[in-house]
Amino acid sequence: MSTNKKIRSALVSVFNKEKLESIVSKLNEFGVRLYSTGGTKDFIEKQGIEVTSVESLTDYPSILGGRVKTLHPKVFGGILSRRENNDDRSQLDQYGIPEIDLVIVDLYPFEVTLTSGASEQEIIEKIDIGGISLIRAAAKNYKDVLVVSSRDQYDQLLELLTNANGETTIEQRKLFAKEAFNISSHYDSTIFNHFDGGAGSALKLSVQQSKELRYGENPHQEGLFFGRFESMFDQLWGREISYNNLLDIDAAVSLIGDFDKTTFAVLKHNNACGVASRENLTQAWKDALAGDPVSAFGGILVTNREIDATTADEMNKIFFEVSIAPGYDDDAIEILKQKKNRILLVQKHRKLQVKSIRTVLNGFIQQDRDTKLEMAEELRVVTKESPSDAQVNDLLFANKLVKHTKSNAIVLAKGEQLLASGVGQTSRIDALKQAIEKARGFEFDLEGAVMASDAFFPFADSVEIANKAGIIAVIQPGGSKRDQESIDYCDAHNMSMVFTGFRHFKH
Repeated sequence: MSTNKKIRSALVSVFNKEKLESIVSKLNEFGVRLYSTGGTKDFIEKQGIEVTSVESLTDYPSILGGRVKTLHPKVFGGILSRRENNDDRSQLDQYGIPEIDLVIVDLYPFEVTLTSGASEQEIIEKIDIGGISLIRAAAKNYKDVLVVSSRDQYDQLLELLTNANGETTIEQRKLFAKEAFNISSHYDSTIFNHFDGGAGSALKLSVQQSKELRYGENPHQEGLFFGRFESMFDQLWGREISYNNLLDIDAAVSLIGDFDKTTFAVLKHNNACGVASRENLTQAWKDALAGDPVSAFGGILVTNREIDATTADEMNKIFFEVSIAPGYDDDAIEILKQKKNRILLVQKHRKLQVKSIRTVLNGFIQQDRDTKLEMAEELRVVTKESPSDAQVNDLLFANKLVKHTKSNAIVLAKGEQLLASGVGQTSRIDALKQAIEKARGFEFDLEGAVMASDAFFPFADSVEIANKAGIIAVIQPGGSKRDQESIDYCDAHNMSMVFTGFRHFKH
């Protein structure tokens, strides 16, 4: 028995009429009987095409202000009936129910209404009942019925109708059914999350778009990205973005978003290896690169200013994977396009997810994204010596960086330039020693530099080592039972130290 099905009847009920004219015209060309409701019925009739109202089919009017139109056995029976089932067929004959082979429905725009500032009652009225039921019914019975649940599928439907003379295969119907359940489950998840109001009573994640990546973190791992990358970035040049690129891009835009001054940053494996804030973008790039010109090889470059030709010339002297900026002038683009695989991204907005979600064991953990930015007036000076205004600027600069660095983390900075950082160490002492050694390795003078720590110092040994290296000011959360030991050491050696009260672990 053939699984191909000829479309002889269709129910069409859509909120958005865009692209619908060509669909109903093609269905009419094949002699398909059309059923419809309300505004959709009026639209079809204006095309000079015969259409039967659902009210005529059901002998029931639309009631409750349009809340109930299609919820009737004569509609759902025609969709859900199993064509090969004799009992189903006899019941259709008994109750005068026509078979419906195609359902074209879209849903009330709940998600759009939710973000429009509409009232709660307006939002509730955009919870679709009949449409979602029609979609689920038609998708369930994909063996006999084709369901089109989005106008994004109209071109595909039109091609299918044209090429196969109104006939569909079971593979095609199942593919459309899969997309229908994708749409309906996303719709319901959005409604639940609205009602949940961020209470976290259940985790409902729904992203309708996915993109297959070349591979995951390593070539033997499969990788997928779920989301709309193109809504946040325009890719001007370069090869396909990888799994690791995405992780680095996320880290880069998170970091640069904390800076208002003209700033350039270089990242590698999600950590900054060079950052500088300057009045001039080209100088910001040069000083960022100076932070670690070795690690910058194959790195991710990000800035919060449009890249000009002069800066592009300097950038073009090294190999890097990705450049991210709010824009590039025409000459800069031509310069940076000299390497065919180099990825050039224009960041269109800074809006990031407000929650961070990770898989753990057999479940998930969720937290608020760390968006805390300490301000000068919030700092609590705990030493006899107070930092100068210039030192406060450096302390806040370093504190922004340590927030975006893998724990345990130490950042050394001077003149709003990253001198070195200790990254992902199992002890704070090791992170500090790593930072000092690295800074000296690139011949930075640590005299007059400042130090930031992502968490408190359990002992005074860290400030002692820092002082002997030339560090004169420290920023840290505070909160250790032995804070006073660190304070006393600073007082004895004319160092200043400020507490923020906020830890910035990053694991």
